[in-house]
Amino acid sequence: MISNLFHNLHTKAEPLILYNIWDAGSAKAVASAGAAAIATGSWSVAAANGFTDGEMMPIDAIIENIHRITAATELPVSLDFEGGYADNNEKLANNIKKILATNIAGINFEDQIVGSNNIYPIDIQSERIKIIRKTADTVSNPLFINARTDLFLKETNSGNHYHHINNAIERSKLYHQAGANGFFVPGLIEPSLIQRLCAESPIPINIMITQNTPDIDTLKKLGVARISYGPVPYLDMMATLQEKAKRVFSQI
Repeated sequence: MISNLFHNLHTKAEPLILYNIWDAGSAKAVASAGAAAIATGSWSVAAANGFTDGEMMPIDAIIENIHRITAATELPVSLDFEGGYADNNEKLANNIKKILATNIAGINFEDQIVGSNNIYPIDIQSERIKIIRKTADTVSNPLFINARTDLFLKETNSGNHYHHINNAIERSKLYHQAGANGFFVPGLIEPSLIQRLCAESPIPINIMITQNTPDIDTLKKLGVARISYGPVPYLDMMATLQEKAKRVFSQI
């Protein structure tokens, strides 16, 4: 099963590299470049379709888009599903059933309360993860749940990130007990904190590349198992498109 293949790609110190895409065309381009798996980024998907991030793009459009992506590649596909488009467990379970029908291998599922600056308490988010695990297991899909914490994105001063590392480690352990398979910590850039989290988390750690993130070789040595690029590929492509368009228009 393709989901099992995706699980096996997460190896500590030999990280899975995910150059995030947003539609079927970008999925094909990244796949042909040698990717081992495909992953969407919610910001990029929303922007490419004229929406802002934060579950502003209708869920039906998200499902249609991921259907086209999974149909365009034989590689495992992970969907950035933000907060599950749900604020109660029943709706969350129903939404998970819908996306499982698209043949995805994994999801990102974040603990921020979408539309606010708050994060779900650990016990509530753990229960939400349990709902996803139970729903996936019911349809015999070994879905890779990449549990994301926004602790470090919410703290804009990276010098204060050490205050949140114990919370992050606890979340990684409880999210794992709830059924998560990976732990995503966007915004964390301090090498010593990354190394500690990799050492103490029971599940593989996902780091997102930003301007201040350690390079890939360093992240490997720190024990990272998954590296993603978030909105960077989309932003780079749009910048290139804009620059080339300017050159054309400047000749008029």
